[in-house]
Amino acid sequence: MADNKLYYGDNLDVLRRHVATESVDLVYLDPPFNSNADYNVLFAQKDGAAAAAQIQAFEDTWRWDMAAARALDEMVHEGGRIGEVLLALQRILGESDMMAYLAMMAPRLQQLHRVLNHTGSLYLHCDPTASHYLKVLLDAVFGAPNFRNEIIWERTRAHNMKGKGFARVNDTILYYSKTDEYLFNPVYMEYGEAQLGRYKADEDGRLYKAENLTFSTVNPGRQFEWRGSQPPPHRSWGASLEQLEAWYAEGRILLKRDGTPRLDGLKVYLDDMPGKAATTNWHDIPRIGNTSAERLGYPTQKPEALLDRIIRASSNEGGVVLDPFCGCGTTIAAAHMLRRRWIGIDITHLAVNLMKHRLQNAFGPSVAGEYDVIGEPTTVEGAWELAQSDPYQFQFWALGLVGARPHEEKKGADKGIDGRLHFLDPETGTYRDIIISVKAGAPTVSYLRDLRGVVEREKAAIGVLITMEEPTRPMVKEAATASFYSSPFGQHPGLQLFTVQQLLDGARIDYPHQADVTLKRAPKSHRPDARQLDLSEEG
Repeated sequence: MADNKLYYGDNLDVLRRHVATESVDLVYLDPPFNSNADYNVLFAQKDGAAAAAQIQAFEDTWRWDMAAARALDEMVHEGGRIGEVLLALQRILGESDMMAYLAMMAPRLQQLHRVLNHTGSLYLHCDPTASHYLKVLLDAVFGAPNFRNEIIWERTRAHNMKGKGFARVNDTILYYSKTDEYLFNPVYMEYGEAQLGRYKADEDGRLYKAENLTFSTVNPGRQFEWRGSQPPPHRSWGASLEQLEAWYAEGRILLKRDGTPRLDGLKVYLDDMPGKAATTNWHDIPRIGNTSAERLGYPTQKPEALLDRIIRASSNEGGVVLDPFCGCGTTIAAAHMLRRRWIGIDITHLAVNLMKHRLQNAFGPSVAGEYDVIGEPTTVEGAWELAQSDPYQFQFWALGLVGARPHEEKKGADKGIDGRLHFLDPETGTYRDIIISVKAGAPTVSYLRDLRGVVEREKAAIGVLITMEEPTRPMVKEAATASFYSSPFGQHPGLQLFTVQQLLDGARIDYPHQADVTLKRAPKSHRPDARQLDLSEEG
């Protein structure tokens, strides 16, 4: 088994079944929440009549339904501070979407507290719509004394505000530790223009500023005369005689015209300084712009620099980082880069597929041997179970077998298209499409004829049909009558048939792979070689 784990599934179930108590050093989570919705809508009363099976619990908006009511009831009956806090919040919020969000988050936060070791920390990323409620809930789970910081991330400085009020440009990150023995590594930010203006170049071109050699404390042992200079009566030298002489020998003491040391004459070089100690206002990490090389097209993607700072601050190399709402995998990519072990969890195959592509693009094909994917079907039987329980997730999973992007991320009319592959025509320099259709039912030639019509309508290069069962003879015959797409790499059938079993066995679509541009490539990452620790070893 590999050190790192990528789970497909409900994070509450995964945490309870697969993550051991006190086995994690750092948790970062960014629970999805539709903060762009009308604020009042989030607090509207609900009748709870919507069927839970019709609602994905991890869509961008959490809704009050029977599942949320059941989660609240379970936590209240469990008793303790968490149940009391939820009851108090319900009296304020009623049966609203916001209450559903908190009711569903409570047991997950409880499990995350369990899996953290005694030196571990949790960072919860949210926005001001819910941050105050989440803080009260975290106080109940972790204990109010273990609240460390409320970090304000100024993600953008330009934002159009609809209606009245000030433009919202920040997110909130709530930082808690499990105990008062938590791990924390100092974090530094780059100096601003005003601070850099204090530095000037010496004769060697190195930038330096002058610092005081004396302290505003009276220490009789450090009020001696040194090389013709002496601290004022109310101050003392800030270093021993030996240290002062060492600085003098290194040329780090500025002198007066008469050759005596200046009291404000210690040269501090910019390249020796780690930077400005980070505060709780993070304004130096911009959001991912539309033209950023890091941008993967995932709506809630966070910049790697943000996770880099959090991971460096609250874990060491070999430690375990967990993200229960993994999304497009920024946390695990940053953790892998920093030589931490990691656990990622997401409830959609769309996200799991994107994470696998991201890791491969960033670290190369060999990275696949450094993590296990748990919860994905690995057999036709498992694929059947997924297709029967959640047809949309089956569709996402099947598309992932061929590296395709879903045509629509939200449920709705697909116009005969389940997914697409894009490639650059090597001769014309234009982008061409491969249309993909996924069918879990009994195969029939009508599926292929419909696909043929879609390919012609969309002016696509190739059409691909993925089925659970073997195609019928009429289907094979229909596919054989299609024309070929020609490229410098060969002749590629215009209609191609694959079963899930064939794809699991390694079969791949016949097209110019060298020109594949379907999933935006994550930037290549470079890190020093280091041995990955086994989970059973001390981190």
